[in-house]
Amino acid sequence: MPEATAFVALGANLDQPAAHIERAADELDRLPGTRLLRLSSLYRSKPVGYATQPDFINAVAALHTRLAPRELLDALLAIERRHGRRRAFKNAPRTLDLDLLLYDDLCLHEPGLCLPHPRMNERAFVLVPLLEIAPDIGIPGHGLARDCLAHIDIDALTLWPGTRQAPGCAAAR
Repeated sequence: MPEATAFVALGANLDQPAAHIERAADELDRLPGTRLLRLSSLYRSKPVGYATQPDFINAVAALHTRLAPRELLDALLAIERRHGRRRAFKNAPRTLDLDLLLYDDLCLHEPGLCLPHPRMNERAFVLVPLLEIAPDIGIPGHGLARDCLAHIDIDALTLWPGTRQAPGCAAAR
């Protein structure tokens, strides 16, 4: 399979969430035929859906991969399991959540795999870190990510303490 550029959202809110994200980024870089290109800063966000849980730490990673979309998704799910991910109920607290956001410009709708990721264009905790590492990225079917972000409230999204935003990034300003 030819090399593709993929973007993965990382999120966690249990058991030292920033550490889970950092370890998961290292694991992404070790996937077969895959290399980590960039990892965004870490951001704190409020939970969506089930609100009675700790805040989330979020990031986005850019990858070059030779894995097909389904193979990459299976690898992401395996990393989640190694980090103790349990799916008790929808929007439950989690040690690690890895979502395949984009895979080149592919639009795909299969059981368990939709590209681009549904509702990514509505989530500040996805768009802000995505734009930090890919400021000109488009979302198939939605246009430029920065245009999607212009319609979203980002006030509740903050940099995680100890994280320094990449120079020149204006996404969260």
